[in-house]
Formats: sequence, C-alpha cells, structure tokens
Amino acid sequence: MADRIFRLHRRELLAGLGAATLGPAMPRFASAQGHPRLTLQARAAEITLRPGQPGTSIWALQGSPPDPALRFKRGDELEIAFQNDLPVATVLSWRGLEGTPGTEPLTTRPPVSPGGKENLSMALRRAGTFLCDLRLLGDGQARPLPARPLIVPESDSPAVDREQVFLIEDWRLRPDGSPIAPGLDPGDAPTVYTVNGQMTLDIPARTHERIRFRIINGCQRAVIALKIQNHEVRVMALDSEPAEPFPARNSAMVLAPGGRADAFVDVSASSSILLHDGQEVRPIGHLIVANDEPPLRDAALPTARPLPANDVRSQIELKGALRIDMTFGRPQPEWVTPVRFVNSAAPAFRAKAGRTVVLALANRGDIPVVFHLHGHHFRLLDRLDDGWKPFWLDTLAIDSGQTQRIAFAAEHSGPWLMETMATDWAAPRFVRWYSIE
Repeated sequence: MADRIFRLHRRELLAGLGAATLGPAMPRFASAQGHPRLTLQARAAEITLRPGQPGTSIWALQGSPPDPALRFKRGDELEIAFQNDLPVATVLSWRGLEGTPGTEPLTTRPPVSPGGKENLSMALRRAGTFLCDLRLLGDGQARPLPARPLIVPESDSPAVDREQVFLIEDWRLRPDGSPIAPGLDPGDAPTVYTVNGQMTLDIPARTHERIRFRIINGCQRAVIALKIQNHEVRVMALDSEPAEPFPARNSAMVLAPGGRADAFVDVSASSSILLHDGQEVRPIGHLIVANDEPPLRDAALPTARPLPANDVRSQIELKGALRIDMTFGRPQPEWVTPVRFVNSAAPAFRAKAGRTVVLALANRGDIPVVFHLHGHHFRLLDRLDDGWKPFWLDTLAIDSGQTQRIAFAAEHSGPWLMETMATDWAAPRFVRWYSIE
C-alpha cells in the first residue's frame, strides 16, 4: 500500500534534488567569559537497533550533561572543548557553517589523537539547521559514527507552534548484531534506519498546529526521500539557508547524505511519515492526532512568509566567472581519501575573494555520487547557465552520466575542503581543497 502511495525509483529520487526540491542532542552552557561553551566527547556508546535484543555498540559524540537540545543564538561566539576518547584519531566537521576557516578540518585543524583534546571558537553568524559529525576519517573503522544537529534559530521567530528535529540515520548490521562502518563491504547485511536514535518516532500533534520540521539526512551514503502523507509540506530552507518557499513535490523531500531541509507542516489529521531510499518504502514515524484532543485553533494559519535572509548574496554574476571542470566516478589521483590528505598538495583551484566560481560536476561512473562544498553555499544552475534554482545548497547528488553546474561567490578567504563519495556503502570518501585568496 505504501509503495502505491509513494512510488519512486532512483532517478526520480535524484531528480527531486534538482527540481525541487535527533538521537540525544548536545548541551549548552555559559562560560565564565559570558560566551556559550559546549563540551563534546567522542566515546563508546550503545544504541538499540534490534527490538528485544541487547544494545549495539557504536562510537558516539556526546556532551555533558547529555540530552538537552543543542541550540544557540545567532551571533553567539561558541567556545568548544572536544575530548577524543576513541582508540583512533578523529576530527570534528561542521556542515553548513560559512566563513569560519579556523574550524575547517584537515586544512587548518589536524585530527585529534586518541586521548587528545582540542579547543576552538566558532562564530554563529547565521541562523539555520547545521550538522556536526566525526565521519570525515570514519571509513573502514571498527564502528560507525553518528551525526549531531546544531540549531541556530532566527532572531525573529517565524509563525510556527513548535519545532521537531528529525535526524535520519542508517545502520548496516552483521548477523551477530554488530554494526558495519562505511567504506567496508556490507554484503547482504540489512539496513536499519533510526530517527533521533529511535526505530520510529511518534509525534503527538493537534489539528491546525503548525510544526517546523528540521529534517536531516544523517545517512552514511544513501539519498533518501521523506514523505508526510496527506499533508502539504512547504519547504522553507535547504542546507541551512532560507529558500523561496515552495511545496515539496508529492509532499516528499529528497535529500543527499548530509543534506538538511526545514519544512512547515499544518497538521490536519493523523499521518504516516514514510522513508524511501530508492529501494523500498518504509514507515519511519507518525503524526498522531488524538480523537479527544480539540483543534489548536479554528483554522489553519495563513501561508507562512519566507524565513529572514541570512545576509547571503542573492545574485551571482556569471560573466567573467572562473570555470572549473571536475569529473567523478573514474580514478582521479588528485582526489585522495581523508587519511591521505596533506596541506602541501596543490589545490583544485585558486580564486580571488569576491570572484564567482562555476564548477561543472560530471559523473562518469555507474552509480550516483554526492558532492559537498565546505566554506560556501552554491546555486544550482539551470541547464543553459541562464539562471539558477531559488535556493542555496552545500551538498548535491549527481546521477550517473549526469553533469550539474553550480556557482558560488568566493566571499570567504581561506583553505576549504571539497568532498565526494559514491552512494554505495562500501564506497570511499575522497577530498580535495580549494583556496580563496
């Protein structure tokens, strides 16, 4: 039944990216200097992935004390203390934060050794749904690593009744229940999905309540679509940046690994929340409206206004842009695994601050690839380079045989990473860097 309602195959899933388109969170507390301070610890942990079975051992990113939501104000100067209690080196990576070169992994911050510590500062200049993880060096390790959200609300709160973070992660399990890290061949190991660290998430709601969903694809390699049945899903932001609001096609939001979408939903009735990974449809949560609960208000709220802008340049001058061609899906010696990255390698390109950069991303492989740009957001260009989609992205899935062109204004000086990986669990992650001077 679900498949008849929500029928997608892989190319439709990827087309949604171009056409349209929390497990325990971490705490905040104030430091003596008046700046908010966040303490993070990479350590062993457990998660329930098999009902009625013992917990599964994973490596986690936790705060002290655990569980309160990781929320900070726009304009905060966040002080972070990180402790690595894993038996391997690791490095924090922040997705969606622009113009913070001091936090950039590998190019400016080396990995933290086992038992090591790191202190860093991070200016939260923009509102949005961000992501923090330890996965950059995670391929082939003993255990997989989860992701964690970082929420920075707008200074002027939008017209919603409440928010719901919806972090989706995937896990591959051996017959004994032990998890398989990405970069290793999973064989026929089944895939298990969680939402906010749970097998399914039931969300109590009331009729005419407006919920802001902060949806995060925390999967290791999978492009996914998320559908809230029988409801209009109005997309308000993508990859931490406000968009021109639009209804999600067929009420389904398509996200590449690491992608984020903020969407407003006006609740009208109980509903299933379905996940499609290009292979099958499965329920992953529910909106539950109790029969004895009166509506929150007499009628649904008016159509929401766009979210406040994040001071991102709305127009990009394509004339005179620096144009770079990049090919994926074939052996490329310039792209290396993160553990082999060295700062002395030549950058993919250098650009003067303020210049427009256009990247032609060609996938010559047999399966889709995912491209992630650090340090800047980009526009997805139309086929003829005569315009762009009305949203910003930092992550893009590119189907096999396809070429996508993106453009960004090189506003932030510094050395920045680029990442790419195929949408296969065993596929390695590759990186290069570029320089804005």
